[in-house]
Amino acid sequence: MFNLFQRGCLNNQAWIGIALSFYAFIAIGIAEGGLGVLIPSIQATFNLNNATITLLFLGQVSGYMFAALASGSLGNHIGLARMLLLASISLTCALVTYAVSPYWLLMIVAGTFLGLGIGLIDAGINSYIANHQGNADLIGLLHAFYGLGAFLGPTLATTLLAMNLNWRAVYLVFASIVALTVLGMLWAVLSNYRPLTKPTKSQNSNATSNLPVVLKTPAVLIAGLLLLVYVGTEASIGNWAYSVQTVSRGTPEVLAGYSISAYWLGLTLGRLVTGRVVKYLGATRTLDSALTLLAVSLIAWWLLPTQLLNLPIIGFALAPIFPLTIWLMPQRIPIALVPAGIGFITCVASLGAAFIPAVIGAVANHTGLEIIPVLMIPLVVVMVILHRWLVKVDCT
Repeated sequence: MFNLFQRGCLNNQAWIGIALSFYAFIAIGIAEGGLGVLIPSIQATFNLNNATITLLFLGQVSGYMFAALASGSLGNHIGLARMLLLASISLTCALVTYAVSPYWLLMIVAGTFLGLGIGLIDAGINSYIANHQGNADLIGLLHAFYGLGAFLGPTLATTLLAMNLNWRAVYLVFASIVALTVLGMLWAVLSNYRPLTKPTKSQNSNATSNLPVVLKTPAVLIAGLLLLVYVGTEASIGNWAYSVQTVSRGTPEVLAGYSISAYWLGLTLGRLVTGRVVKYLGATRTLDSALTLLAVSLIAWWLLPTQLLNLPIIGFALAPIFPLTIWLMPQRIPIALVPAGIGFITCVASLGAAFIPAVIGAVANHTGLEIIPVLMIPLVVVMVILHRWLVKVDCT
């Protein structure tokens, strides 16, 4: 990591933008990663079943969709820093609403602003970091910091619940952490920090006119589908594994909570080594190996219900898929399409975090929570097909 900053970052203060980006990804990781541990508590408060709790995921969809359509154009017109400031405020307000809302419907509505905030941060920062194409380390580190946040989310939630704080207090803690992102982006705007405040215009056209072209580009569409299924798989495990372990398999709550933290820790460690592995295997073989390990570890989670070590292995296997798919985009599409392309696929991927866990929860409500590990396996098969299809498109 330090070598990255030594290669010119310290001389031009680009490290400030990198640091703000990393912290923003920690913040959204905490916001998303902590939910799985809190789902049983939220269900008890509002008397919800496994189907109705999924409305919380679906409430985020409109926010994600707006971010998918508007992130490139918004960054082009107001600059990345202002867009990220808007996104951070939206996410903070949503988390505060979660903490204080007396009504379940209000929480669902707040999910729109949570989806908007996460979608804009995800799209804007991925595009910003992906343009640093020196190597795969930087994009891998970015997503490792998301993993760090996703590890801290369930760890904080489990610890605070064990201290007899309720789930609303946990969300206030999450909101205070995300609020620091608001302060960082406000500083970037007020101080006119150029790496983040300059408009993200491409040389020949802008993000708005590029979007129709992006929607006709096979590499973008396939990558979007791949990441939609990937994020849905990652979120489904993160959101439902705690319920599977505690409700269905009888694992003690604290142990189950920390096992979810271990899942995200595995993802974090995997992303820290992604850049190094790519140097030896190349991006395509790294993804092939990750998907193979993912399939084996998910089958083990299904067939060996008391073996909690499966969860960190699953996280480790998932680690390279998102960052490498993003990192490869500037090599797969014209450079003028990169901001709109990455903005589109990251926000489409975020839809997977809402739709797929919601569908999984609805099925589990009728058949039982033990169906969840089984349902993860065909999702891996779909990812393998889409990954090989994307490689074939690259070769044509």
